[in-house]
Formats: sequence, structure tokens, C-alpha cells
Amino acid sequence: MAREAGARGRGIGLILTALLLGMLLGALDQTIVSTALPTIVSDFGGLNHLSWVVTAYMLASTASTPLWGKLGDQYGRKPLYIAAIVIFLIGSALCGLSWNMFSLICFRALQGLGGGGLMALGMGIIADVVSPRERGRYQGYFGGVFGVASVAGPLLGGFFVDTLSWRWVFYVNLPIGAVALAVIVTVLRGKEEQTRHRIDYAGTFALAGAAVCLVLGTTWGGTEYPWGSPVVIGLFAGAVLLLGAWWLAERRAAEPVLPLHLFGSSVFSICGLIAFVIGFAMFGALTYLAVYFQVVEGVSPTLSGLSLLPMMAGTLTMSTLSGHLITRTGKYKIWPILGTGATTLALALCTRLGVGTGVLERSLYLLLLGAGLGCVMQVLIVAVQNTSPYRDLGAATSGNTFFRSIGGSFGVAAFGAVFSNRLASGMADLVREGRLPAGTNTAALQENSSLIRRLPPETAQAVLEAYAQAIQTIFVYATPVAAVAFVASWFLREVPLRTATRDAGMGESMGAPTARTSKAELELALARLLYRDRDARALYSRLAAHAGADLPAGSVWALCRIASEGPDGSIGAAELAARAHTTRERGRPCIDALVDRGLVEREGADGARLVVTGAGRDLAERIFRIRRLALDHLVADWQPELHPELATLLERLSRESLGADSDSRVFSE
Repeated sequence: MAREAGARGRGIGLILTALLLGMLLGALDQTIVSTALPTIVSDFGGLNHLSWVVTAYMLASTASTPLWGKLGDQYGRKPLYIAAIVIFLIGSALCGLSWNMFSLICFRALQGLGGGGLMALGMGIIADVVSPRERGRYQGYFGGVFGVASVAGPLLGGFFVDTLSWRWVFYVNLPIGAVALAVIVTVLRGKEEQTRHRIDYAGTFALAGAAVCLVLGTTWGGTEYPWGSPVVIGLFAGAVLLLGAWWLAERRAAEPVLPLHLFGSSVFSICGLIAFVIGFAMFGALTYLAVYFQVVEGVSPTLSGLSLLPMMAGTLTMSTLSGHLITRTGKYKIWPILGTGATTLALALCTRLGVGTGVLERSLYLLLLGAGLGCVMQVLIVAVQNTSPYRDLGAATSGNTFFRSIGGSFGVAAFGAVFSNRLASGMADLVREGRLPAGTNTAALQENSSLIRRLPPETAQAVLEAYAQAIQTIFVYATPVAAVAFVASWFLREVPLRTATRDAGMGESMGAPTARTSKAELELALARLLYRDRDARALYSRLAAHAGADLPAGSVWALCRIASEGPDGSIGAAELAARAHTTRERGRPCIDALVDRGLVEREGADGARLVVTGAGRDLAERIFRIRRLALDHLVADWQPELHPELATLLERLSRESLGADSDSRVFSE
């Protein structure tokens, strides 16, 4: 029995390791490419299409996330997760083998399709394999993965470019993904419980199509085609028509991907606007700051990644700090005001970045930008969940992360259009002013920045200044966009926080798209609360006191565990000790207390099996009811009495959260 429990624990550990690896892959590929982009452009040309290497992944990931989530609920997460890993790995291999910019963009979209599944299904599988109180701990690990990815992505991208090749930015996924795939295939058991959905295919594809048309129109306008050309006008017209189709689809859909009535909430609408701007600023800046460091400043890709660390450090620090203070104080409105204000100021300061800007100066600008972004990230999910009725909890959360991801896609594309247009006009100015020799191929200098180093020093300096001015123009346009979010944040309503919504996971705050139902979203929030109650001895002592039982904490834990073991309420003494991470001898006094009171009986040789008695089962049920009442109080605003699935969830959590392996510390304290 003990060996079986240990094997089960090792199996869960392997599964969670595989899920963490999968989540790491999906999170890394949002940032790892940024420092490799200048080198990719040097190989392939196509600077005008640089933004699409990032945008294609983000759009595909964002658009596919709700489909992966609902298909996983409906057909089981294991086969869908395996499919997501396989698609992601195929996309990664093809990205590494790509032969021009167009092929790379297409393969990035395929990779993003798989990445959406890695994001959407990983957290759901955790809920399938671990108990609620343990789940809170692993959610923290997943949050840490996003934090690590945000910092490590640019660094790893630069390292691979410098030491191997930019293609290894994609090849590195293959061995890691293969390990995750092998573990999931061999160890994870499929969950039999399935939830039927009426999937909103029409709304999903219409919304995704509208986003693609808008981003394409923004990218091509003024670069590939004149703004008044039939192609650009047609793209914007197509976006309008697809948005109209989405609006009609959402009115009729049984489970709309983004319910229209959500926009009736001012909190949802304002948070959506702020989320869009935050994604716009973060991913847009991250992409083109790498261009600034490598082209204008001439540093290596690795040093480029290091130069971005102040921004990511500011983001992580303030995201963690603001989340902690929101949890303590219950106040959140001040944070988006401070965050959007700092972001606006930082973007304005970044207009000063030029040739020869000092390391300290630019680091301070990026630190302020990162801090501003971090102040806002944590609060948006909290505010949206806090004001949403239960039926909208899942849709409102996924809607907010959708806006942030779309903002990131649009920001990279818009920044790219501004950069390309300004660079082209800057080159034309240099020719007109005679600062470039007659016959200089300015188009080639725009397509391939590595050619700049071959120019005479004075000419190269002039071209670098043109690049710097183009990047400064990006921030000139980005500043008023951030200012709109700053103004909007003052209109965000401060609503007293529900206990269950005082904390958002790092995964959500760092921009991962979500696709969970209201039930799954609330279960996630409750798991965080249960994990925060880490004093197991105090918890079980309180439960015993409320139940009128004079029992030590370890005895209450053991009683709940035994009573939960199958219909007969029995478990081997050795297995119980293994689950408690202790020895039979050390746990014997707690079991003796149960036996002495007639709550548990020992059966077999040397009391090898423990069986709950009728009195013991009655006491265990009383303890479970007390736990249920406490959970009911946490979610009273969502009226569980009106939502049968919520009532069922609370009943299940009241039992699963007691006698859990993670509470076995009652025997070691």
C-alpha cells in the first residue's frame, strides 16, 4: 500500500513536471523570439514583416484558446493536450527549417495554434490530478513559470543566436516537448467526466478574422500598399463586416465566446480597454526595443536580452507587490491609475532613446515602464472577477485576457507599421540632404540592418540615427495610447472585494489567454484561498472545536481521510502513514485517540486496516458540513443556492480539501 501511494505521488509529480514544461514552452515562445528578430531579418530580409513573426503566434494562440478549452472539457483533456504538444513541436521544427520570412510566419501561426492548447489545457489537467489544497501550491508554480519565461525568454533568445543559430530558438522546444509528451502519454490517465458544450465556432472565427484583418491592414498600410489602396481599404472593410458577423453570432450562440452583455458592465469595458493598452505597450515595446539595442546600440543579441532585464524586473516586482497589497487591503483602484500613469511617462521618456543613450538612463526608463505594466497586470483580473455574476465569471476572465493578447498582437503590428514608415521617410531625408552617397540602396539598408556596419563611419552614423528616430517615433505614437488608458483608469469603479477574488494568479497577470468555465474559474480562486490557509494544525483544531469533538488535529485529519476512502471508509494503516508522510509509530497516538472514542476500528493482524465506525462517519460528516458552510460564506455573493453546479462544486471541495496529503504536516508540527 505504501509503495502504491508513493508510486501515485511520483506519477503526479511526473505529470506536473510535464505540464510545467508544456506551460514553459508556450510562455517562452511569446518572448524568446524578440532578441532573435534582428538576426532573422538579416538572414531573410523583410523588415516590414518582422512584426508578424510575433503577431502570427499571438493571434493563433489567442484565437484557439477558447476552442481548446471547450473541446478539452467535452472530449477529455489528455488526447487534446497530446495533440497540442504535437502541433506545437511540428510548428517549432518547421520554424527552425523555414527558408524565408513568409514560411516562418506561417509556421509561427501553426506553433501558436499548439501553444493555445498548452495554455488552455494545462491548468485543467492539474484540477484533474491533485486535490484542491495541493492545487493552490501548483498554481503558484505555474505562475512562477510565466515570471521565469518573461525574464528568461529574451536572454535565451539572445544566447542561442550568439552561440548557435537563431533557428535554435525553435529547435530547443523539441527535446523539452518530447519529454513532456512522453510523460503525458505514459503516465496521465484520461478523466472520464466530460462536459458537453455548444461551441461558438462562428463567433470564434469571426472575431479572429476581424483581428487578422485589422492587424494586416495596420501592417501593410503605408508600407506594402498605400493607405488608400483597395487592399488596405478592403482589409478594414472586411474587419468591419466580420465584427458585424461576430455580433450577430454572439446574439444567437448558446455559449458565446465573448458575450455581448458583458460590455454593459463599465468595469469590464474599462478593464478591457486598459488590458488592450497594456498588451499593446508590453509586447510592442519588447519587440522593437530589441531592434534598438542590436541595431542602434550595436550590442550582441545576448546583451540585448540583458538590457531588457530592467523592464522585466520592474514588471515582476510590481505585479507581485501590487497583488500582495490588494489582497491585504481590499483596495485596487489606485493601482491601474499609478500603473497607466507610470507607463505613459515611461513611453514618453523612451522617445529620448537615441544613438549613444547611456546605460543607466535607458535602464531607468525601462524599469519605470516595467513597473507601470506590473502595477496594472494583477488588478485587471481581480476587478473583472469581483464584479461579475457567477454565470459570467469564466467569460469575463477570458475576455479580459483576450483583450490583452489582442492588444499585444495589435501593438507589435502597429509599432511595426510606424517603424517601417518612419524609417523609409528617414532614409529618403538622408538621400535628399546628401548624407547618403548617390546610388545607395536604401531599400536594402531597411531590409537588412547588418549592411549598416559595412558603410563608411559617417554614413553608418547617419543611418543609425534614422533607425533611432524611427524607434523614437514608435514611442511618440504609443504615449497618447497609454494616456487614454490612464484617463480611463480614473473611471474604474472601486467595488468592495469579495474574499474569493482578492488574488489573481501570476499566469493570468502575465498575459496568458484563458478559456475556463465559471465553475473552473471559481474552483481556481477557492484553491488559492485554501492553499493560503497553510496552518493545518490550526485548521483541524478549529474544525474539531466547531464539531464539538475533543480530538487533536492529527486525529481529525486521519478521520477525514479514512471516511473519504471508498464506500466502506477503510484504508490500510501503512498507506495512511505513507499519505501522512510519517511512520505508523509516530501517527499511532492520533489513531489511538480515534479508536478509544469508538470512531475508528482496527482490523486484521496488528491492526493493519483502519475502518471508520458509524459514530466516526457521523462526526466526519459533521466536519464536512462545517467546512461546506465556510466555503458557502466565501462565495455567498454568487448565490450557490441558485446554481446547482456551484453547490455541487462546494460539496465536492468541502470533502476533497480535508484529509489531503498536503495537510499531513499536522503530524510533524
